[in-house]
Amino acid sequence: MKIKFALFILALFVVSCTSTKPVVRTTTKPKVTTKSKPVTQTKTTTKTTTKPVVVTSPTKSETTDSKPKTDSEVSLVATSNVKTYAEEIQSYVDNFKEIAQNNMRAHGIPASITLAQGILESGAGKGKLALSANNHFGIKCHKEWNGESVKHDDDAAQECFRKYEHPSESYRDHSLFLTSRPRYSNLFKLDKGDYESWAKGLKSAGYATDVKYPDKLIGLIERFELYKYDNEVLSRDFKPSKKEVILAQGGDYYTIQQGDTLYSLSKKFNLKVDDLKKLNNMSDNAISIGQQIKIK
Repeated sequence: MKIKFALFILALFVVSCTSTKPVVRTTTKPKVTTKSKPVTQTKTTTKTTTKPVVVTSPTKSETTDSKPKTDSEVSLVATSNVKTYAEEIQSYVDNFKEIAQNNMRAHGIPASITLAQGILESGAGKGKLALSANNHFGIKCHKEWNGESVKHDDDAAQECFRKYEHPSESYRDHSLFLTSRPRYSNLFKLDKGDYESWAKGLKSAGYATDVKYPDKLIGLIERFELYKYDNEVLSRDFKPSKKEVILAQGGDYYTIQQGDTLYSLSKKFNLKVDDLKKLNNMSDNAISIGQQIKIK
């Protein structure tokens, strides 16, 4: 009986020992395997997603910047000294062509001349005076002006310039300025469609001190076909005749054709743009159809 009781106690002891072992193993094992691995995996994924963003964005901006800085870049120097693009100039023309045509009907100034002056004087609407005062022609206050004004450095520091609510008022004032000043009276004896004579006449009357002012206006008119807006007002179909290419003095000079730019000519004659400018004593990139430039 004692032996049976001793065997029973022994059996109970063995059973209790074996039941505690798996409990210890199951609690420690998941702790080791589960927590550390997923944490390192999430870190790796964040690193790989950020890398492509950093690489692609500069490449995009480089491509965009490099495209228009070739043929389409135009330097405009007058009351504004800005660089603009052919597309922006065309957009400016589309915005103001009707205003220029209405002024042509009312005051007799060719729409082509008004648009070319607006482009040049306002930097195609990007110049300081155009942006801050809607003044597209650099019109100064003068004694008769009672409206708003802004200060701007021109021939002297902080001169007084007229400020308008809308650019169309600037266009109207430009027409009134030319019609009311006796020194411009000879312009109105010219054919309204003769933009070349008007451009040269403005310079002769003292509108601008820049000797290349007529060439710049004519160049803009012919490059952007602004004469078409004169045609519409005058009900005619004028188109400037294509000037022949003249290579004089053993090929040392070239005559500018429609569509030419300093960049395209630099490629054509295997020269740098800066070299072309030095050869011709040019301070900007403005060229006009029919102008002869030195290429050697």
